[in-house]
Amino acid sequence: MLELRSIDAGYGRFQALFGIDLDVKAGEAVGVIGPNGAGKTTLMRVISGLIRPTKGSISMQGTDVLTTPAHRIVSLGIAHVPENRRLFPRLSVEDNLRMGAFMPEARARYRERMDFVFDLFPRMKERRNQLAGTMSGGEQQMCAIGRALMSDPKLLLLDEPSAGLAPVVVQQVFELVKRIRAGGLTVLIVEQNVQQVLQVVDRAYLLEAGSIRASGASADLLADDSIRQAYLGV
Repeated sequence: MLELRSIDAGYGRFQALFGIDLDVKAGEAVGVIGPNGAGKTTLMRVISGLIRPTKGSISMQGTDVLTTPAHRIVSLGIAHVPENRRLFPRLSVEDNLRMGAFMPEARARYRERMDFVFDLFPRMKERRNQLAGTMSGGEQQMCAIGRALMSDPKLLLLDEPSAGLAPVVVQQVFELVKRIRAGGLTVLIVEQNVQQVLQVVDRAYLLEAGSIRASGASADLLADDSIRQAYLGV
C-alpha cells in the first residue's frame, strides 16, 4: 500500500532522515520504534506531506505522493493523527470531528462516518457538545483518532498516541488501536513505548539517528537481546 524509497528529509540545513526504505502492506499494522529525536515524527510528516523530502520517492497504492499537493494527500487515503493530538481546543468535539471530513468525498458521507466514530468511541458521543480542550488526555486522543477516521482513510498514521498519558490510559489507547486494525484498517504507528507497540503490530522498524537500524516481525524484535536491553530494560 505504502512504499518509501531512499528518503532523505530535514529542516533547513539539518538532515533528520537518511535513506529511509519502508513498506506497509494493506491490512497490516506496522510500528516505527526508536528513541526521542530519532526522526520518527519527521517520518510521519514526510508521509502526510507536511515536509517534502530532499531525496527519494513515496507511493500510495501506486500514486506518487510527492507530486500530490499536500492538501490532497488525504484524498489518497492517508490520515495523520499528529503527536500531542493537535485538536481545536475551543471547538466542540463534534466540530473537531467535522473538521476531519473537509474533503468533498468525506463530506458526502459525513453522517455515516460520524455514526461510525460514535460507535467506535461512545465517549465521544457523550461529549459531542463539550469543548475539546476541556477533556482528559485520553478523551482528546480518542477525538484526534476519530477526526482522522472521519475521512474514511485506507492508512492511519498514529504519531506517539500514548505520549503524555497515564499508564492506565496508555493501555486503553493501545486497546483502541487493536480494535481499529481488527476492522481491517491499515495502521502505521510511531511510538517510544516499545513494549506496548510491539504487542499490537505485525512488523516494526527500529529508527535511530535518522536511519533504519533493524526491522522484522514484532515477535522477533521483542526477542532481540540488543533491543530488549536498550529499550525494554531487560
